[in-house]
Order: sequence, then C-alpha cells, then structure tokens
Amino acid sequence: MTSTFPNISISTERLVLRPLDTDDVPALAEMMNDEQVAAWTDVPRPFTEEAARTWITEYAPAERSAGNGLDLAVTEFLTQRLVGLIQLTRTNWHVRSTEMSYIVAPWARGEGYASEAALATAQWLFGDQKFERVELRTAADNTASQQVAQKIGCISEGVLRNACIAHVRVEGGGWSDVRTDFIVWSLLPEDIEGADGQLADTGGFTRYPDWN
Repeated sequence: MTSTFPNISISTERLVLRPLDTDDVPALAEMMNDEQVAAWTDVPRPFTEEAARTWITEYAPAERSAGNGLDLAVTEFLTQRLVGLIQLTRTNWHVRSTEMSYIVAPWARGEGYASEAALATAQWLFGDQKFERVELRTAADNTASQQVAQKIGCISEGVLRNACIAHVRVEGGGWSDVRTDFIVWSLLPEDIEGADGQLADTGGFTRYPDWN
C-alpha cells in the first residue's frame, strides 16, 4: 500500500501553508515567470496560467496520491496573498525521507518567509509524520537558497558535481542551459531542536478534506 501525505494546513505566526487552489492560478503563474525562478528551476518558460492550472488541478494531486510528495502554497496569514511554494518530492516512505525545495515570490523576498515556511514544514514532517530525514539540493551559485538551508539548521553533506542545470539569459532574450554543481544538505530531527522556540506561537496543523 502506498503511503501518502495528508492534505494539510500548517500555520506559523505570519504564514499559512495549505494545498494549492485554483484561485492561486494568476499569482502562481506570475511567480513562476520571475527571472530568478526561471534561472534556478526547470519550469516552462514562459509559464502560462494554463500551466499553473494544470499544476494545481492535475500534477500536484497526482504526485500526492502516488505518494511521491506534496505541494503547499505559502500564503501570508493577514492578507492571504500567495508568497511562495514548498514542494516535497522523491519521498521514500520506508526510509522516512523526502526532498524539500522552496520558491519565494519576487514581491515577498527579504522577509524570511522561505526559512519560516521550510522550518515549519520540517517540524511537521519530523513531528506529525515521523520522518527521519529531509534533504535539500541547492545549485552551487544559488546563495539565497543556501542561506535558507543554513538558517533552518541543515548540514552540508557534499557536492554532486555537474548534476544541476541552471538557466541564463542570452542575447535576444532567450534562455540557455548551463551545467553546475548541486550542494546536498540534510536536516534530521535533532538538527532543529534548538529552533523549536522560533515557531512556538504556531497555530498547529489542520487537516483538509480531499480537495482534488
């Protein structure tokens, strides 16, 4: 029997992490069309609202149902504005391990949202889901992503040489692929023991009914 993540809402002092909804289509498309997102991810370029709708209504539910992972919209508690995305992939239910990545919208950068959302997700994985390992992979030149990994307590385990494809703008406005290294990070339950107080005022976890 395949294990799957529940539909979950995770609340912190400033954020609510919840399942993606079709109301997120315009903001998700705008976020994924940002230059930095295009540079460090393999999403289609340009990223259309049709692609956003397909992601929300087909890809994300299928990945969750298959036990592969979970996509969570990161929204501001007060404004309900979409400010980012947390994605869990390559989940191994026997090992109780998953890979986490995060994206922050250009209109929300510099607020510490990525680390707050990532730490809350890790605490939920270790506490509620009894996971034993969270893995992150950051491109060698993506210093912002590396800073988030360090901030939440991740330990750098090594380098996967030439394992990442990033993207750069070329003359004429197009994009070109460039190869670079992946830095591999891990987070174990004991790594975030000192960070528990940072989210002491969280609203906890709320399970959603099936939404797909």
